[in-house]
Order: sequence, then structure tokens, then C-alpha cells
Amino acid sequence: MRDSTKATAAILLACTVWGLSPLYYKALAHVPPLELLSHRTIWSLVLFSALLTFQRRLPELPRLLRTPRGFLLVLLASLLISANWGGFIISIQIGKAVEASLGYYVFPLVTVLLGRFVYGEVLDRGKSIAIALATLAVGVLTYGLGVPPWISLFLASTFACYGVIKKSLTAGPVVSVAGEVFLLAPLAMIWLWGVHAEGWTGLFDRHLATFGHDLSDSLMLIGSGLLTAGPLVLFSFASKHLTLSTVGVVQYLNPSLQFLCASLIFAEPITRWHAIALPLIWAALVIYSLVAFRQDRTTRRSRSMATS
Repeated sequence: MRDSTKATAAILLACTVWGLSPLYYKALAHVPPLELLSHRTIWSLVLFSALLTFQRRLPELPRLLRTPRGFLLVLLASLLISANWGGFIISIQIGKAVEASLGYYVFPLVTVLLGRFVYGEVLDRGKSIAIALATLAVGVLTYGLGVPPWISLFLASTFACYGVIKKSLTAGPVVSVAGEVFLLAPLAMIWLWGVHAEGWTGLFDRHLATFGHDLSDSLMLIGSGLLTAGPLVLFSFASKHLTLSTVGVVQYLNPSLQFLCASLIFAEPITRWHAIALPLIWAALVIYSLVAFRQDRTTRRSRSMATS
């Protein structure tokens, strides 16, 4: 099997797992978000550490954190991804999976805006139209629902800012995420100690200390680490062997599956305002994807001519 075929299968599997992850977290809706987030962090660290040890790349982790700049960037990235994970978990638990899916639809366009203001990247006509359509969609939802789609905006902005930070890191995605969960792990351990030993209460004032009291819940909490690490490893492999345009388009499988989970399985309401906003967002993504595909093709052509 060729590398491109393996990479295509890998990214499809990764995005499918991400897209169906609301089903997993819905099954753990009785576990308080901070407890679930803490387990997700700790078990992710275990798996990433094991993977880097197997690959003999574990020494790359301290090298990443050794310099003040590297440490600060990884710390900022860890705070952003933790906020994003926590926001996603809470959105599933409180019945806002539709808004969560909208957030991951919008985030590539937020990334384009950040690229304009942070890196001075030029916005061509196509991308400007895409951003305008997405902005109109947010305006429609704000007007129709009476409040801005805060969950969507929060998830889109935290994930887009996370991407900007990651762009500044020279380490690969597996090493950098391992560094992020490494920095978050002490906070996660402190929280779980407080939950189990001191009876701390968390968000929504629910019963805590789930781990160790039910075998199924305990295994699923451990599995949350695999749910985090597995797709990222697959995505990392795929990104090395596929064009950026292919990666960008296939990523929309994730929010599409999330939306289907929310509407068809969780039976969350889809208002007429959602019915207006969603086509606007989809149209924006089609335009954005066409522009990205064209730019990617032009870049590959230029490289081919330069090497010939």
C-alpha cells in the first residue's frame, strides 16, 4: 500500500474518531467536566510518553521545554487546548453539541483572520468573501437566538489561537502535545487528589470521584487518553504525505459528523436560524477550500519548476 493511500486512510479515520467523539463524551456526561478533563490529560500523557519512548524520541521533550521561549509557547498552547477541550466537553454535557460543531466549522476562517493580523498574510478576494459569509452567519444566529453563539465562538477562537501558537513551535505535533499535557498534568493530578482525598466539588455540583467506583466508567476515562492521542498520531502521519488542500477539506468531516450526532442522535433542536446560518457557513467553507486548493496547486507547481 502506497504512503498516500495509507495517509488518506489515516486522516479519514482520525477525522471520523474526532467527529464521533461526542458519543463518547455523552456517555460520560455524568462525570464532572474537570474530572473528565483531568483524566484526559493524564492518560494522554501516559500514551504520548510511551509512544515517544518507543520511537526513542523522548529526549526531544526536555529539549523543547529547555529554553524560555519554548517553555512559554508550550505553556500558552497547553492553556488554550485545555480550555478548548474543557469547552467541548461541557458543550456536549449541557446539550450544545450543535454549537460545538459550528465552532469547528468556523475555526479555519478565524485562523485566516489571525493570519492576517498576526502574520500580516494577505487576504485575497475569495478568503474575504468566505469570512464575510461566516460573519453574516454568526450575525444571523445572534439575531435569531437573541444571544451570540458563545460556545461556537469560544471553541473556534481557542482552537485558532492554539494553531497560531503551534505554528511558532519547531517540534512536531506529537512532541509538542506531549509537552502540553506534561505541563497540564500537575494541575490534573492536584485536582484528582482533591476530588478523591478531600471531596472537592466541581462544576455543576455533581458527585465526584468517578474513577475506581465503576469499571466501565474507569475504562472509559482511561480511554479518553487514547481518544486524544490516537487521532493526533494518525493526523500527524497523514499531514506529512498529503497536500494541505486535501488535509483542509477532509478535516470538515469532523464537524459534519459532530453535527449529525447532535441533530440525529442527541435530537438537539435545529432552529430556522440554524437552517439559515449553516448554508452560509458551508458556502464560506467551499469558497475557502477552493482558494486553498488553488494556492496549494500553484505552490506545488512552483516547487516542481524550481527543482526541474
